[in-house]
Amino acid sequence: MTIIAETFRDLSERNEAALIAYVTAGDPSPNCTPRIVDALVEGGADIIELGIPFSDPIADGPTIQAATVRALKAGTKPPLVLEIVEKIKEKHRIPIVLLTYYNIIYRSGLENFLKLAERNGVDGIVIPDLPLEEADTYKRIADETEIDTIFLAAPSTTAERLRNILRYTSGFLYLVSLFGVTGVRRRLPDPTLRLVREFRSYVKDEIPLAAGFGISTPEQIRKIVAAGADGAIVGSAFVNVIEQNQESLIRTTEKLRKMTRRLKMATLQHRKKTWHRRL
Repeated sequence: MTIIAETFRDLSERNEAALIAYVTAGDPSPNCTPRIVDALVEGGADIIELGIPFSDPIADGPTIQAATVRALKAGTKPPLVLEIVEKIKEKHRIPIVLLTYYNIIYRSGLENFLKLAERNGVDGIVIPDLPLEEADTYKRIADETEIDTIFLAAPSTTAERLRNILRYTSGFLYLVSLFGVTGVRRRLPDPTLRLVREFRSYVKDEIPLAAGFGISTPEQIRKIVAAGADGAIVGSAFVNVIEQNQESLIRTTEKLRKMTRRLKMATLQHRKKTWHRRL
């Protein structure tokens, strides 16, 4: 059983959903990221998702694109991100998920990247531009290194394709809850909640379902949890705090800690499930 599976199981037993906190590694500087993660963990985040800065982040909106630019200007490269993961793991036993684009892995060498990632403490990887049809080799090596392969499903994903995705994904299924790119939304549209309920009916108790894109407030988290999500992925709201307070790491971490605490409280109204089929 991987640490991501253990985390969802333990949360389910406590009637909680997972708060998955995303930040871009190296924003505003590589030295800041471990301190930022400290604040997220202290605030109650259950899983940390670190974005590897990439020059063409097709799935990201303006907020995370700006964070990527700051991280790249600060000299953040993939090997340094893995060193950051190792430093975080020395202090926290918390699942670390990387979000990266396939070009970064391909340039590093697939087997080399995954083995190095495993050695540094990476527990799962999300690759938005890796098609299911081309994932066999990646999935095989990732399984050998015991790194969860977390696939995405979108509003346009058909039932047949979703069933295929469920055969490949591990750790959790990442539900892109609306069309478009990442970013804070004032409210969740009704179709998002219907989508969560629809995907819940396919996923059942087979694997945890975590929803992201546009989720940024406690009320939004409560709604997607009530609709059947087992986790909420929050990114742009945290990145906004980093951007607005980048001149003071102390102020940044204080605000992140408080925000995380509020968001985590919204995950506590979760109906109990038992993850037994895919663990």
